[in-house]
Amino acid sequence: MIELKFNQEGLIPVIAQDYATGEVRMFAWANREAIEKTLQTGYAYYYSRSRKALWKKGETSGELQRVLEIRVDCDQDVLLYVVEQESNRACHTGERNCFFTDIEGKEAKKVLPFESLQRLQEVIESRLREMPEGSYTVKLYREGEDRILQKFGEEAIETLIALKRGVKEEIKAETADMFYHLVLLLTLKGIRVQEVFEELANRLG
Repeated sequence: MIELKFNQEGLIPVIAQDYATGEVRMFAWANREAIEKTLQTGYAYYYSRSRKALWKKGETSGELQRVLEIRVDCDQDVLLYVVEQESNRACHTGERNCFFTDIEGKEAKKVLPFESLQRLQEVIESRLREMPEGSYTVKLYREGEDRILQKFGEEAIETLIALKRGVKEEIKAETADMFYHLVLLLTLKGIRVQEVFEELANRLG
C-alpha cells in the first residue's frame, strides 16, 4: 500500500464519491485499520472520532457502500472511496448524500449537470415501479415499445433540425427531449446509463 500521511491522531479524511452519478455522498475519517478492512471486504469502513471505534458504513442502517476503488490525492493525505451506495441513501438523515444544505442553511438539492442522466434514469425506474397516474413515462410505457421508439425517432429528427437551424436554446431543448426518450429505452432494455459511460470511458483509454 502507498505510504499515506495520517494526522497526529492516526486518521486520514475520506471522501465517498458515487461511481454511477459522480456525486459526493459523504465525508468521514479512517485509520489504517479501517482502510485495511475496506480493502479486505470491499465495503467502506471508517473511524468514529466520537466513539473512538471502527464502523462499517450501513451495518445497522442497511446503507452499505461497496467500494470499487480507493484513490489517493497528490499529497497522500486524503482518500477518495469510489462507491456504489446500495440503498441510495448515504446520510443518516435519510438523504441520498450529506451535502443537501448550502452555506446559508437553505436546501441545496439541485441536480448537478454531471449526474443528470443517471438521476433521470432513477426517476424513470421509480415511475415504472410505482406507475403513478398522470405520469408521461407511464403513459408511454403503456403505449408500448414501438411507440417509444417512434417518439425517440421524432425527437432525434427534431434535434437534427435544431442543429441545422443553429439556434442554441432550441438545440439544448430538443437534445434534452431526445435524451429522455433514449434513457427510457435503455431502462426498458435493462441497460444502465453508467454502462454507456463505461463504454465511452473505455474508448478514451
